[in-house]
Amino acid sequence: MIAQERLAEQFEAHCRHLLAAAYRMLGSLSEAEDAVQEGWLRLCRAETEAIENLGGWLTRVVSRVCLDMLRSRKSRREEPLDTHPAETYPLTEDRGGPDPEREALMAESVGVALLVVLDRLKPAERVTFVLHDIFGMPFAEIAQVAGKSEAAVRKLASRARRRVTGTAPRDSADLAGMRRLVDAFIAAARAGDFDALIAMLDPDVTLRDDTDGGARITRGAEALARRICGRALAAQTAVVDGVIGAVAAPLGRLAYALKFDIRGGKIAAVERIADPARLAALSLDVPFVQAPSRYSALSRR
Repeated sequence: MIAQERLAEQFEAHCRHLLAAAYRMLGSLSEAEDAVQEGWLRLCRAETEAIENLGGWLTRVVSRVCLDMLRSRKSRREEPLDTHPAETYPLTEDRGGPDPEREALMAESVGVALLVVLDRLKPAERVTFVLHDIFGMPFAEIAQVAGKSEAAVRKLASRARRRVTGTAPRDSADLAGMRRLVDAFIAAARAGDFDALIAMLDPDVTLRDDTDGGARITRGAEALARRICGRALAAQTAVVDGVIGAVAAPLGRLAYALKFDIRGGKIAAVERIADPARLAALSLDVPFVQAPSRYSALSRR
């Protein structure tokens, strides 16, 4: 019992980073927690004396679990993991059902735009991108996770990077400035700051909305500001079809996208896209991905 308690303490030291990586791979908090739980179960059954780097070992194991979950997502069983009571990790034993508020906070902290784009990658591409580009895991170790050669996972990472961060040349200064404007616009809409919204909008701005299959058009800065003022926009900045925009994705599931036409430092036109077919056809990328931590944080101790 004492040995298992000590093992649980060592496992707990890595849980935060394991959950962070698993959530980015899976885009679901409950599934990420299941993957980390499975990592604990496999640790309980492993020859722990032979594990030289516990953090690295756990990262590889949980990542392989995530990859398998992504590959079998359509046909996976919905019943909970079949675990032995003595092997259940104490901190997840009483987790209970889904927690929408916690899931929303997790999505917000990671970036709903990033989650939407990651969800469009193939399983091996997604796992490789998360492990290398976000957490800095060496390709040699990712190859062990993916069951591919190091050269193959390098190609996966390159392909995923192009899809996530885009390939079209852009003026970085212009993009940064437009992003700041869109971020401020979203913040003002959430806060209900009517005057701030007006200041960012061209007087003749138009909003075109395809909701319910129609083409509703709102004209003028005051009309648009009144329509969105105080709305809790679950949106984050992204590049949509090659132009600055935003995606709204409650719990990481794409609900609608916005495309902005910015002229002279003002928002001159907005297009809101909610039609499922149009959403599926959009080109989305997030060229401003920032890593939350490096692999050393995952593998230390």
